[in-house]
Amino acid sequence: MAIQLALPTLDNLRSSVPPDVNAQAIASQWFLTFAEAMQSKNITAVIDLLVDDVFWRDMLSLTWDFHTFQSIPSVKTFLTDQLPLFTLSSFKLREDLVELQRPYPDIAWIQAFFDFETTVGIASGVFRLVPLADGSWKAHTVFTNLENLKGFPEQNGPRRDYQPNHGKWAVKRAREIECIDEEPSVVVIGGGQSGLDVAARLKMLGMKTLVVEKNERIGDNWRKRYAALCLHDPVWYDHMPYIPFPTSWPVYTPALKLADWLESYAHSMELDVWTSATVMSVVPGTKGKKWSVTVQRPDKGDRTFEVNHVVFSLGFGSGMGRIPDIPGQDDFKGQILHSSNHNLATDHAGKKVVVVGACTSAHDICADYVENGVDVTMVQRSPSYIMSTKEGMPRLMSIFWEGGPPTDVADRVNASYPNSLLKLIHQRVTKDIADADKEILDGLRKRGFKTTLGDDDSGFLLMAWNKGGGYYLDVGASQMIIDGKIKLKSDGPISRFTQTGLLFEDGSTLDADVVVFATGYADARHAYRALLPESLHDKLYPIWGLDKEGELNSVWREVGGRSKNAELNGIWCMMGNLALCRFHSKHIALQIKSYEEGIFGTRYQ
Repeated sequence: MAIQLALPTLDNLRSSVPPDVNAQAIASQWFLTFAEAMQSKNITAVIDLLVDDVFWRDMLSLTWDFHTFQSIPSVKTFLTDQLPLFTLSSFKLREDLVELQRPYPDIAWIQAFFDFETTVGIASGVFRLVPLADGSWKAHTVFTNLENLKGFPEQNGPRRDYQPNHGKWAVKRAREIECIDEEPSVVVIGGGQSGLDVAARLKMLGMKTLVVEKNERIGDNWRKRYAALCLHDPVWYDHMPYIPFPTSWPVYTPALKLADWLESYAHSMELDVWTSATVMSVVPGTKGKKWSVTVQRPDKGDRTFEVNHVVFSLGFGSGMGRIPDIPGQDDFKGQILHSSNHNLATDHAGKKVVVVGACTSAHDICADYVENGVDVTMVQRSPSYIMSTKEGMPRLMSIFWEGGPPTDVADRVNASYPNSLLKLIHQRVTKDIADADKEILDGLRKRGFKTTLGDDDSGFLLMAWNKGGGYYLDVGASQMIIDGKIKLKSDGPISRFTQTGLLFEDGSTLDADVVVFATGYADARHAYRALLPESLHDKLYPIWGLDKEGELNSVWREVGGRSKNAELNGIWCMMGNLALCRFHSKHIALQIKSYEEGIFGTRYQ
């Protein structure tokens, strides 16, 4: 029988926390027993250290994959299958990172970090101990994560190049970028944050990597989007690998500023990038490598590379906007465009604009129209989750905030919460945020705006994981709706276009000169199908969205499933926001390096 998921509250545990609890001593004793049991492969002893509804999340270290195991039976099966395959050693508790935490008055756990080694890897872990009725403490969550590969350290810090370079650097870089003396081992398609991050990680592992970007400049994927675009994630959450943002950087980054940063990042990290270049095809290799990649540059012709690894880093839907198939589009006398093709609000000065959609892009674009004196109406088709950044971000991003822990620590804390557990926590946090945002939410509902608290009232977490949208993190547009500056129509589905606007199923109409669809992006697999042979199209697994364990389907791994003989082995997916790309780019790089060095194990299924 499946265990009903619930937070480990003191009531559920029938426990309490003594006022003089010694977190360091409790963590040390538990960890000593855990380390001995893991090294001796004593599965019974490990299981005895865990609560019945335990979560164990592993990222590559013990499964060569991304898995979450929930409850004792699931964890026991995983350990029984996997521990015999590894030699584990060098367990060490990070005593500086042991802490009793009280996220809510009725929840208490001791969080601690540790390091260990596997047969081929250097790994880290996080555990959280909860108090039981008998006075003992057992683990409610365990997280294990591959950090590095033995014998293949990153080439930075003390391993940087110590040799002086007198007048030869520019010529050397030009030859490297053109791949004159060495062909790449990896081709990365796309030069946004995801492509640059994984290229930087691979470079630090000694892997020659070429980034192919279709735009004229790195950063154009942000530079060419609508002018009002600004990140809604805080700067502490958005750092890139190896080069963090300056301490003077604004909390919320304008898109144009980020675009310039990406360009400078590629230059500073000495990444090999071809701009104004297009990958024409990715087909099975014929010269001893898995894949043959043909790249076209208008000024330099075609060039074909034989590689074992191709990383698709093209973002959600590869930037291809999704426009609903609404009848009558050919009858409409005005302009129809997707938000990805929208640029300036002033392009439509003096016109009536309708924006179809009620999530992030829709709000940003509508607000920009208002600020530029353009008549705009938002058409809402389904409820949206609304959270103000003022109230939400400090609650949700407390570890990625001013005065928070170092980014590498925060990343591992963040990853150590399985999504199923995070959902339970977010149900509480979402309620707290909604209470704080009551005035805004009430005002929106009064105007007819349809709100939701997300899947099972868990906020935008699962909405982001499952469909990459459905929410707006408010930075001011909500008040414009409340004040009537952004007009709203939310009382029925669209029936069809007319010559002068939109007809709704209830018979009402809306005049428009311009209709902007802020309706999301296409299936991420579209980009793969455009480049891979048709015979391989049905081998693609779903990419975004959560699997039955609560892990993303094919992101940060190969896109053709977990089989060692899968036909799409060597075709990788790298995508996500800046924080996800920072953390998981290391995972893709470690997997690729492991393959190339012949030490990659078998993905646990």
